[in-house]
Amino acid sequence: MKSRMVWAVILLTASAGLMIAGAYLPDFAEWYSENIYPLFVTTAGRLWGMVPFSVSEAALYILAAIFVLSLGKGIVRVIRADGSRRTEAGRQAVSFFSGLLLTAGILAALYTLCCGINYHRRSFSEEEGIVTGRYDVQQLKEICLWLTEEVNELSNEVSRDEDGIMELDAPEGDKAVEAMERLAEKFPALEGFYPRPKKLVISQILSYQGLSGIYSPFTVEANYNGDMTAYNMPFTACHELSHLRGFMQEEEANFIAFLACVESERTDFRYSGYLSGWVYCMNALYRADYGQWQEVRSLLSDEAEPDLAANSAFWDSYEGRISETADKINDAYLKVNGQADGVNSYDRMVDLIVAYYGR
Repeated sequence: MKSRMVWAVILLTASAGLMIAGAYLPDFAEWYSENIYPLFVTTAGRLWGMVPFSVSEAALYILAAIFVLSLGKGIVRVIRADGSRRTEAGRQAVSFFSGLLLTAGILAALYTLCCGINYHRRSFSEEEGIVTGRYDVQQLKEICLWLTEEVNELSNEVSRDEDGIMELDAPEGDKAVEAMERLAEKFPALEGFYPRPKKLVISQILSYQGLSGIYSPFTVEANYNGDMTAYNMPFTACHELSHLRGFMQEEEANFIAFLACVESERTDFRYSGYLSGWVYCMNALYRADYGQWQEVRSLLSDEAEPDLAANSAFWDSYEGRISETADKINDAYLKVNGQADGVNSYDRMVDLIVAYYGR
């Protein structure tokens, strides 16, 4: 028990120290992300990548079961204990909480080493010289018109079900890896090993939180929601894979996913990228000038409408206190890690699209 406590304190202290170093010593964060972090991707990421299901999901269920069983067992022992056995029950309780603290220390260390420090590295746009700046409504409208044209052209080429909703031509996992590797030929900052992204077996866990995907730093895995509308899956898989390259800012991950999809050889991936980018840019135009938004919105192909309707219906079905709470937690998490806009940072991919394509 004593050794557990000691190791827990060491791990928690070391994790805090590394996070502080990353936040206040940018050169350290950059050196770490380029020289040390990739070792975790090529070892743990490669190892767990060979497992066909999400290891982080399975571990979550196992740890939850162990916690509940251990806690219940400990409570029963304390209740039943009397006299001399009460002391033994107390020791077991201390042992349980020391194990819990050690687990927290291990998870904190894994999070810090495989995620936390990377929040403070140079961004993808800085690495590749993509400079964002001010732009007016007309520039944003031009980008929206361009995206509308691309969506309209591809909307007739993708496969669709009897309801007119897009279907993927083939499994998206391996092709997401290919899309990222293809993009890395153009952007060296993305070079490196990519494990195959994985659908969660019980994707409702993400749906109820309003999440399309999640990167697990504990197993270096890219996980995504297998229940959402099909057009979201290629974009989300590439988004989560971008985190494995150490680019943690959400707008950067969105932009990288957009580029990976639109540069892909697969039609359904390109459609996923353009339609996802269209949604973000049109939302920005809606806020900036409703009249201009109406003009562009009317130009969208009828073939694309079922995808947007299905996507809205899917997420609307999960709205409630759980999703609202999860959104607040995610917002706080992002702000703590240096993204001042919180969940709104996802929308800032529009700035990068305008900077890259509109100048």
